Amino acid sequence: MWERERKKFLEDIRKKSLQELEKLLDELKLELTRLRFKKQVQGLENPMEMRKVKRNIARVLTVIREKQLRGEG
Repeated sequence: MWERERKKFLEDIRKKSLQELEKLLDELKLELTRLRFKKQVQGLENPMEMRKVKRNIARVLTVIREKQLRGEG
Protein backbone atom coordinates (compact mmCIF):
# COMPACT_ATOMS: atom_id res chain seq x y z
CA MET A 1 0.00 0.00 0.00
CA TRP A 2 2.84 2.43 0.77
CA GLU A 3 4.25 1.87 -2.71
CA ARG A 4 0.96 2.99 -4.26
CA GLU A 5 0.84 6.01 -1.96
CA ARG A 6 4.38 7.00 -2.92
CA LYS A 7 3.71 6.69 -6.65
CA LYS A 8 0.50 8.70 -6.34
CA PHE A 9 2.36 11.42 -4.39
CA LEU A 10 5.07 11.57 -7.07
CA GLU A 11 2.50 11.81 -9.87
CA ASP A 12 0.72 14.62 -8.04
CA ILE A 13 3.82 16.69 -7.36
CA ARG A 14 5.14 16.30 -10.91
CA LYS A 15 1.94 17.93 -12.19
CA LYS A 16 2.34 20.99 -9.95
CA SER A 17 4.01 24.27 -10.86
CA LEU A 18 7.15 25.50 -9.11
CA GLN A 19 5.11 27.93 -7.00
CA GLU A 20 2.77 25.15 -5.88
CA LEU A 21 5.74 22.92 -5.08
CA GLU A 22 7.37 25.62 -2.98
CA LYS A 23 4.13 26.11 -1.07
CA LEU A 24 3.86 22.34 -0.52
CA LEU A 25 7.49 22.29 0.64
CA ASP A 26 6.74 24.99 3.22
CA GLU A 27 3.73 23.00 4.46
CA LEU A 28 5.79 19.80 4.75
CA LYS A 29 8.56 21.60 6.64
CA LEU A 30 5.98 23.04 9.03
CA GLU A 31 4.52 19.56 9.52
CA LEU A 32 7.99 18.18 10.28
CA THR A 33 8.53 20.95 12.85
CA ARG A 34 5.21 20.09 14.49
CA LEU A 35 6.11 16.40 14.60
CA ARG A 36 9.51 17.16 16.14
CA PHE A 37 7.89 19.31 18.80
CA LYS A 38 5.23 16.70 19.50
CA LYS A 39 7.90 14.00 19.75
CA GLN A 40 9.76 15.98 22.43
CA VAL A 41 6.66 16.91 24.41
CA GLN A 42 4.54 13.77 24.43
CA GLY A 43 6.02 11.26 22.01
CA LEU A 44 4.62 10.14 18.70
CA GLU A 45 2.00 7.47 18.20
CA ASN A 46 3.61 6.58 14.88
CA PRO A 47 7.34 7.46 14.70
CA MET A 48 7.39 6.47 11.03
CA GLU A 49 5.34 9.57 10.28
CA MET A 50 8.45 11.75 10.69
CA ARG A 51 10.35 9.57 8.25
CA LYS A 52 7.50 9.78 5.76
CA VAL A 53 7.42 13.59 5.95
CA LYS A 54 11.22 13.84 5.59
CA ARG A 55 11.14 11.65 2.50
CA ASN A 56 8.29 13.64 1.00
CA ILE A 57 10.34 16.81 1.54
CA ALA A 58 13.22 15.18 -0.33
CA ARG A 59 10.88 14.14 -3.15
CA VAL A 60 9.52 17.66 -3.51
CA LEU A 61 13.04 19.13 -3.52
CA THR A 62 14.04 16.63 -6.21
CA VAL A 63 11.10 17.52 -8.44
CA ILE A 64 11.78 21.25 -7.93
CA ARG A 65 15.39 20.73 -9.02
CA GLU A 66 14.32 18.64 -12.05
CA LYS A 67 11.96 21.41 -13.15
CA GLN A 68 14.66 24.07 -12.67
CA LEU A 69 17.09 22.10 -14.81
CA ARG A 70 14.49 21.68 -17.56
CA GLY A 71 13.77 25.38 -17.47
CA GLU A 72 10.18 25.08 -16.31
CA GLY A 73 8.74 27.76 -14.12
